[in-house]
Amino acid sequence: MNLKKLVAAVGCASIALIAAQNVQAAGKVEVLHWWTSGGEAKALNVLKDDLQKKGITWEDMPVAGGGGEAAMTVLRARVASGNPPTAAQMLGFDIQDWGAQGVVANLNDVAREENWDNVIPAAIQRFSKYDGKWIAAPVNVHSTNWIWANKKIFDELGLTPPTDFDGMVKALDKIKAAGYIPLAHGGQAWQDATLFDSVVMTTGGPEFYQKALIDLDQDALKSDTMKQVFERMRILRSYVDDNFSGRDWNLASAMVIDGKAGMQIMGDWAKGEFLNAGKKPNEDFLCFRFPGTQGTVTFNSDQFVMFKVGDDRAEAQKELAKAILSPTFQSAFNVVKGSVPARTDVSDAAFDACGKKGMADLKEAADKGTLLGSMAHGHAAPAAVKNAMYDVITAHFNSDMSAEEAVKQLAGAVAGAQ
Repeated sequence: MNLKKLVAAVGCASIALIAAQNVQAAGKVEVLHWWTSGGEAKALNVLKDDLQKKGITWEDMPVAGGGGEAAMTVLRARVASGNPPTAAQMLGFDIQDWGAQGVVANLNDVAREENWDNVIPAAIQRFSKYDGKWIAAPVNVHSTNWIWANKKIFDELGLTPPTDFDGMVKALDKIKAAGYIPLAHGGQAWQDATLFDSVVMTTGGPEFYQKALIDLDQDALKSDTMKQVFERMRILRSYVDDNFSGRDWNLASAMVIDGKAGMQIMGDWAKGEFLNAGKKPNEDFLCFRFPGTQGTVTFNSDQFVMFKVGDDRAEAQKELAKAILSPTFQSAFNVVKGSVPARTDVSDAAFDACGKKGMADLKEAADKGTLLGSMAHGHAAPAAVKNAMYDVITAHFNSDMSAEEAVKQLAGAVAGAQ
């Protein structure tokens, strides 16, 4: 080998060695989550690929279970053994509970570099921060005050999306008279509570929602407005078919998709069911806000909480946090997930009509202060209070309990759970 070739060979070897060292230095991230469905796993691949380009290895810890209960059990065991993952998927008040235990990382440096304070709505930051420190990176915002409607049925009956509760009742009456199931619903406590969120919002407005479901104000809970909320829940109950008890939410979505039912009140994850069935927004189905809640958004937000790790893993953790909140990932993931980005400066170009509306609604609500956590989905009150509310709401929905008695029980249950 002549000198020129020898220098070139040494140079290539050096580059390869440096690259290998960089990969080794970049390290790995271990991520615990419960996104195990096909679409969710596909969406996470965007994040994995991004990190891989930076030489960071993704070590997957999927724990099946839609609500994340099983994942939290695994997480508690890992943290108790002194071996936490780099990050774990989490919701609402669970994030604050982990923050209080002093086992989470401080992401303030990353947040400052990436301008998180100015692009993430304050209502979302309320869960991402603990004691003034960023401890979690929000992935998305789901909103829950949506209605999904069968467009063919609406066209056949000459219906347009109603704009207030009375208009909704008239529409439900028309659908019922035509022989369809007016309201597709699953008889599970969290689904009853999802209806309740929207009925509270349309009946009392955002200020009443804040007082009753977030501030847990006893006067609001015992008010005539709350009595009207339960009266309206009874009205909605009359439009549900007899076989609703125990039905999963996606089966209720299928009733609308198949043209058996006119509407479903459900979070924006329902859109995935319509898309998977080959349906298109504004052609096959309609999405609109629960009548009377226009301009407000009730939300839940999936976040990745970062745990304290050793210095050898800190840089990779920082890159993970950056990647989660990059506009590229926020767009790619939420297009698939059916939710909208957690930051309000992401382009809506890749989203469908419902996604564009969801993003515009989120920005409007964030600006107006009407972006409020969903009680039904653990972003209004701690779990003990939420569960106490569930018990009363579902007992009323599934019995002949009077509105007066429901109000009395709700106020008592909330007081007892605090």
